[in-house]
Amino acid sequence: RALTDVSEIPESVRAASIAVPTVHHGRIAVELLNSGRDVLVEKPLTKDLDEADRILEAAAAGGRLVMVGHTERFNPAVAALATVVDRPRFFEIHRLAAFSSRSTDIDVVLDLMIHDLDLLLHLDGTEPVSVDAVGVAALTDKVDIANARIRFSSGCVANLTASRISAEPVRRIRVFQEKTYLACDTAIRKVERYRLVAGDDGRPDIRHDVLEVTGSEPLGNELKAFLDAVRNRTAPPVAGIEGRRAVELAYRVLASIEASGDAGG
Repeated sequence: RALTDVSEIPESVRAASIAVPTVHHGRIAVELLNSGRDVLVEKPLTKDLDEADRILEAAAAGGRLVMVGHTERFNPAVAALATVVDRPRFFEIHRLAAFSSRSTDIDVVLDLMIHDLDLLLHLDGTEPVSVDAVGVAALTDKVDIANARIRFSSGCVANLTASRISAEPVRRIRVFQEKTYLACDTAIRKVERYRLVAGDDGRPDIRHDVLEVTGSEPLGNELKAFLDAVRNRTAPPVAGIEGRRAVELAYRVLASIEASGDAGG
């Protein structure tokens, strides 16, 4: 049944998925949490950190759950990749998409790059210590193309490129770690691995294999995980605090772009 206002949601509804424009996430999430509902907020969690904090505070006060819809976490290819990432040293990530007016209320960093910022925080597991980024506003009054170089306290370095004005869609993650190179295409859900091993004659040899990728559609996996957390009262797999960390890193990228003076249209 279609409703025109959050206040019209029936009392029987105990959980909600928030898929409105990002600028409205904070207001609607807090209203739902204060009314006793659990929420799944599509990425990014909010447009700024103050709103993110208000969401987390409302959830804590009412004992409610907040999950963030970083859908790539539920991509079967990413799940397979995560099982073999071990002390990564370098990430090269490209996320390019055709232009759409759907998310022009935010820039490409909060729209697209944030997927990969969240994955980096998840896969590396340490804090980012430096961010150097550039960006360009090409079709809108916000940054449409961005590149960021991020160093983590582990020593890992990541180079990310995001664009929402590409002729062809690209969603690729490359990981370099000790004696191993991993290539993940999250669009076609394929993960290849190249490993340096000792050959039969004792000489170094490169072995190639393709990881098994099993599972269903990422959004369906995300929704199931949220409902399981709601029913079982367990911590969701992408908790609100993780969504906040991704937004915080996104704003560090944007601050670096602004400092570089390259964001002008």
